[in-house]
Amino acid sequence: MTVNPSNSAHATMRDEKRNVAGNSVFASAGITVLKVVVGVSTGSLGILSEAAHSALDLIAAIVTWASVRVSDKPADAEHQYGHGKVENFSAFIETGLLLLTCVWIIYEAIRRVFFHPVEVEPSVWAVAVMVISMIVDWWRSRALGAIATKYDSQALEADALHFSTDIWSSGVVIVGLVLLWVGRTYHIGWLAIADPIAALFVAGVVIWVSWRLARKTIDALLDAAPRGVRSRIISELSGVPGVLAVERVRIRRAGAGYFADVTTAFERNLTFQRSAQMTQDVTSAVQRILPDVDVVVHTVPRAGRQESIFDRVRGVAAQNNFNVHDISVQNFGGRLHVEQHLELDERLPLLEAHDLVTKLEGEIQEKIPEIASILTHIESEPATIEPGEAELRDERLEAALRREASAFPEIYDVHEVRIKRVRKKLYLSCHCTMKDELPLGRVHEVCTELEIRFKQAAPELFRVLIHPEPQTDNRR
Repeated sequence: MTVNPSNSAHATMRDEKRNVAGNSVFASAGITVLKVVVGVSTGSLGILSEAAHSALDLIAAIVTWASVRVSDKPADAEHQYGHGKVENFSAFIETGLLLLTCVWIIYEAIRRVFFHPVEVEPSVWAVAVMVISMIVDWWRSRALGAIATKYDSQALEADALHFSTDIWSSGVVIVGLVLLWVGRTYHIGWLAIADPIAALFVAGVVIWVSWRLARKTIDALLDAAPRGVRSRIISELSGVPGVLAVERVRIRRAGAGYFADVTTAFERNLTFQRSAQMTQDVTSAVQRILPDVDVVVHTVPRAGRQESIFDRVRGVAAQNNFNVHDISVQNFGGRLHVEQHLELDERLPLLEAHDLVTKLEGEIQEKIPEIASILTHIESEPATIEPGEAELRDERLEAALRREASAFPEIYDVHEVRIKRVRKKLYLSCHCTMKDELPLGRVHEVCTELEIRFKQAAPELFRVLIHPEPQTDNRR
């Protein structure tokens, strides 16, 4: 059985994130229990504040573990952008828990310093527990940070940041205990408040961590774009061939994934297929800045930078869902006169068809003021498949046609002559071989003149269609 590489990579990411989050939960539980036991036995506010901090870290670790289990689920009908925001919400909860920790630590520290001093018994066990805590925090902050960086997980990053700052706060508590012991040994009275002062320092560290997390979490929940990414995307898109302008770029994050909505302006005379190709180019350009981003591209038609008068006429017609052809423009003393052909449904009555053409001509003159007058040749566009009656072979007619063609030095030969009867009318088609380097304008003139001669030589012909071929492509 063939395994999809993307599914395998997703499974690996899911397992690694869950394993490191689960290990963090077990480590937090063990450290919290040790700190509570030693903090109660010694009466140290510094250790108790660290125990409270670790207890909230345990809750945060559980929330993180739960969030990474949910966030990697694929999008569904109710959560069409996936479940990645769960990680951001998890980080938001951690921020709130940290702030609650700060409130309790600051309140208890002030109470002990100014109102109700508490006798603290520093011990080797207290210092040992804090050292063990620092070692465990160092180990799990490294493990969490590596996976967070690897998979761009904000929830795991928040946990890693917690535990890296816990190392420093635990160190401060150890210093407080040591200073308290020094004060008792050498009878330095003011060092008696070293423990609550250390606790206040821990609170300061927690507030600093909370502020950093709060900014990142709120930005993620409010869909703030990563700093500088929008301008980089606009710069990259401006270099995509065919993009006339970048009108809007919006970026949002959900967990480790990004979504981008981009509005770009293309030339309005592009084919649908070419527009699709350029849309893919735009998507690739965005993904060069944010790999694996989910991109939605909205395109708007705009006049090209070097659009000719012919392109502008076609552009106005296309806006009205009309396809004009055989456009010719004549300049009479600075006044432009336009002639064009327009096909309309053969079932339309003349009055309705004329009204449509009049409206189109007025809009063209409004948007292209340099045009003084317009004349539109209305053609019927077939709306049904015509039933063919028979294919004929007329050697006399074919010989006459070849004689007419021989009058043109540009034509080498006439071949694949076909004569068909459709609804009692004769249709003729043929292939003409011409010089490779003959300009297309001259090719069109020759074909038009040859059609006229064919109809003059055989008035019974209703329609003549000539297909020109270059000499090197003649495969008769």
